[in-house]
Formats: sequence, structure tokens, C-alpha cells
Amino acid sequence: MTSKQTLLRGRTLSFSAEPAGPEDTAAYHYVEDGAVLMQDGVIVASGDYTTVAAQAIQAHEIDHRPHLLMAGFIDTHIHFPQVQVIASWGAQLLDWLNSYTFPEETRFADPAHSAAMAARFYDLLLGHGTTTAVAYASVHKTSADAFFAEAQRRDMRMIGGKVMMDRNAPDALTDTPQSGYDDTQALIRDWHGKGRASYAITPRFAITSTPAQMEMAQVLVAENPDCYVQTHLSENHDEIAFTRALYPQARDYLDVYQSYGLLGSKALLGHAIHLTPREIDALAEAGAHPVFCPTSNLFLGSGLFDDAGLRGRGIVNAIATDVGAGTSYSMLQTLNEAYKVLQLQGQPLHPLRAFHWITRGNAVALGMHDKIGTLDAGTEADVVVLDARATPAMDLRMDRADSLSDELFILQMLGDDRAVAQVYVAGCASKGTQPDRSADAVSRTLVPAI
Repeated sequence: MTSKQTLLRGRTLSFSAEPAGPEDTAAYHYVEDGAVLMQDGVIVASGDYTTVAAQAIQAHEIDHRPHLLMAGFIDTHIHFPQVQVIASWGAQLLDWLNSYTFPEETRFADPAHSAAMAARFYDLLLGHGTTTAVAYASVHKTSADAFFAEAQRRDMRMIGGKVMMDRNAPDALTDTPQSGYDDTQALIRDWHGKGRASYAITPRFAITSTPAQMEMAQVLVAENPDCYVQTHLSENHDEIAFTRALYPQARDYLDVYQSYGLLGSKALLGHAIHLTPREIDALAEAGAHPVFCPTSNLFLGSGLFDDAGLRGRGIVNAIATDVGAGTSYSMLQTLNEAYKVLQLQGQPLHPLRAFHWITRGNAVALGMHDKIGTLDAGTEADVVVLDARATPAMDLRMDRADSLSDELFILQMLGDDRAVAQVYVAGCASKGTQPDRSADAVSRTLVPAI
């Protein structure tokens, strides 16, 4: 028996490459009257409405016109246990960790608390249009179990891992090299590759791991080469100095990770702001991915990410919210602040490239652009519906918009969760408690002519 199909109608935008600018029309496909046909969690077809609708068989049609349909947003660096830390006043990185983050993360030893926060965390992600994220759990195995269990319940494509920390943190937040290894192996066995889950081996950063724990992380990577590696790099000058004191034999901060075999194409390195020429060379050679976290970098006063300089070396940069030092779950607001950070350095961020970055671009950094980040047939049916007139200010500004680029820039600068009319995860409407909360959505059953 054929399972039911869903047909979404609206204006569609999907990328096949990173656009060099608005004239680079070969890099994206925009259809004014478009459609996305979904079945069994996969996109069957997308493109012109008439052409796609002709392929539908007993499809349930949802008309989202005049809204814009895109691939769901991808957040490549976020801290699950920091949902109640976001918007904590007044500190730079190391003081902020000790004053706010570490005390909050101790609460995630409790399975009930972890489960409750996981439900709220995913509600917030989906409410802001994010359908895939790469997340840090706390040091507790319970927090990672809750993170993956809730993702499985919602059938979301998620990546995450428990942090490994055996020093320079409160006793309630430390593991040991052996327990960190054992817990990580158990989590990989239980979750990695199950459904839509992937595991990220997660030494939090060099300051909180001894050489013995780094050796254990090296073993984990060698034993699980298809897992990701996530950690932090060169966010703050004091952090760099502390790392150099703890690892005096290292050539630089990155060399700590490099010398333990953690640097490769599946490595995601949060921040990477204050890099030496040797570190940039090593990143380029390894194919590792710096992760730009603009709202966090501004909030903590950490510095300005050199996107153009790294891109000029062939390095593929990801972009992320970094909640809770990041100040919004919204990838739209992340692009807002990214635009300003790059403006300060004379690095223009065109809206087409911006929206490529939070969809296909981040998928490329994850090596998953064959699965997520586009509306291509055969990819997973994660779709966001965007309303560029969602607020009075946006509506007023849209009256003067005369191009797709204008609309995208309005979404980028003024949009937030209110601009996300609906989100589909594996083909199912997932924002809010109703089947569809878009005010303009109309549903009907589409039966092809015989």
C-alpha cells in the first residue's frame, strides 16, 4: 500500500552551490509558483507547481502561498544545557562559564530535568525554523540520552555528544579519562547511526581536558572514524593564554587538538577567531571547519571572525547560534549579526549567500548535503515556510521590496521566530501543536486527473 503524500505549494528557493551574488542564478533555483512533494520523510520532487503536482498520487495539499519554502535551517554549534543561561549579564568567556554555565549544567545530572529541558529545547529550535543542530550536552550521560531520545521522538536529524571534562570545572561537572571514554562509547553504541542521529566526540576544550583525557579522545576518534568531533578554539585571548600554559609543548592552541589526532574533515571548531598563520594552514590542510558564532562573539566581546580570510584559503566555515552565550535561537538573527561583524571588516554578506550558508552551506560543512540543506528530490523532507510580512515593520518594508534578494535581506535583518510560519520535519508539520499554524495555509486533497 502506498503511503500518503503531502504537497506543499508556495514560492520555492533551493541552492545547488554557494552564490557569488544575485547574478549567479546557476547557484540557486527559485520558482514563483512552486511545490515540494513529500512522502515517507523524503522529498519526492520539487519545482514548478504544475509539474510537481502532476506527479502526486492522492496527495494532501497545503497551500502556503505567498510564503517562501526553503530547506530547514541548520545550526552547527549550540549548547543544549544552556537553555536557561541565555541572556545572563556581564562577563567574558572564562568568567561567564564559571558564573553561569557550569552551575546550570550541574542540574543535568537529573534525568527528569534533562528530559524536560530537551522538550523545551526542541520546541525552541523548531519554532525558529531549525531542523538540524550540532549540540553539546553536559558532562552527564543522562543529558546526552535525553537529547537523543527527544530527537528520535520527533524524527529530527541531530548531532550531539556529552562533553568530556576532567579538570578546571566543578567536581559535579567532571568525569575521568576512563569514565568519559566509557560513557562516550556507550552513547555511540546506543545512538550513533540510529534513525537520524549522529554522534560528536566532544572534549569541551583544551582547558577542561588533561592530556590523559585527550589521549582517550584520540582513541575514540580512531575507533569511531565516522563520528564528528566538536570542540572550541581560540575564542578569547585569556583562553588562549591559559591553554598555552596547560600545554606548553604545543606549537599553538590548535596543535593541542592536532597532536591528539582530533583534526580532520569531521572536526567542528567553535569560534576560531584569533588564529595564527600556522593554525590556518593546518585547518586548510585537514579540511576542518571553523564555526562562526556571531551573536556569542559580540555578547562576550570575544572578537571578529575572519570569514573572508579563511574562505580565501579554501576553508569551509560553518555558522551557528552558540546558545547560551549566543543571544538568539534564530538562524535569521544569527545572519543579522553575522552581516554586521563582517561589515566591520569590509566583508560583504549578500543575502543569497547568507541563506545558502544556513541551509546547504552548513550541510556541506557536515558532509550531509546529499541528505539535508536543499529541496532536491531524494533528500530528507525538512522544510521551513517563511513569511517576510510577519511583523508590522517587515510588512511595511516589504511594500518597497522589488527582488528576491530584498525579501531575503528583510528576513535576515528583521526576521525571527515570527517569520517562521511552519516547519516540516521528515515531512510532518512540527511548529506548534496544531497540524499547521500558518494563517495563510489552505489544505485540500489533490487527486490527479485520470
